[in-house]
Amino acid sequence: MTRIALFQSNTGIDPAANADGLGKAIAEAAAGGAEILFTPEMSGLLDRDSTRAAKNLHREEEDDVLAACREAAKQHRIWLHIGSLAVLVDDGKVANRGFVIDREGNIRARYDKLHLFDVDLPTGESWRESNVYSAGKDVVLVNGTPIGKLGLTICYDLRFPGLFARLAEADADVIAVPAAFTVPTGKAHWHILLRARAIEAGLFIVAAAQVGHHDDGRNTFGHSLVIDPWGEVLLDMGEQPGVGFADIDLKRISDVRGRIPALNHRRIIPEAVTL
Repeated sequence: MTRIALFQSNTGIDPAANADGLGKAIAEAAAGGAEILFTPEMSGLLDRDSTRAAKNLHREEEDDVLAACREAAKQHRIWLHIGSLAVLVDDGKVANRGFVIDREGNIRARYDKLHLFDVDLPTGESWRESNVYSAGKDVVLVNGTPIGKLGLTICYDLRFPGLFARLAEADADVIAVPAAFTVPTGKAHWHILLRARAIEAGLFIVAAAQVGHHDDGRNTFGHSLVIDPWGEVLLDMGEQPGVGFADIDLKRISDVRGRIPALNHRRIIPEAVTL
């Protein structure tokens, strides 16, 4: 059994305050016996006012939130998966970038969100991530973490099962899905899609989420989840910020795959024929 922790946060528009909240969550997770803490998408800044947000965007090496998290990981001797931070990149845009940090404070892996969320919702909300963000290019699997091989995704990636299949075929044990899901889409799809991805891939899903009403006016769904390979929910953090814990047993993966060996039965799917 390995104990993990999730931080369900209500990230705001002040990076210093957000860094302070992350530091407290890291300390709490370590004190609770967790080997690794997972945090949501956009853990360092959540601000849809692009002019205001631009003043708080930095390159990775100059990001104070990332530096604070690395120091806290080293201080408390705990691994971190920082679900994502917004960092400036060379093309003049921003990367929605996740980080895996070891207990020495070293960055062991980075992942830039592959799929960007461009949509107009019935609520009147409109999101155009591609206006600001640069899409990632790589599928990332991290070896040597306290929970084995960790596959990285971010939020909207959840709707693309091919990515999860690719990570499963690469022998992932756990796939992280940090998110800032809207309330309407969260109510409709969050639990269903995460359970489906766990069942399809036959592995653990860890989904740390943003929650509540945020400083920039948005509302996020919460319900950070840990799901086992059979699709059973081991942790659901509901709608309050805080740190939650779950114990996972990687032996569960082989048990489930032995019962339903779907990964062994995968075939190359031919193109559809129109008749």
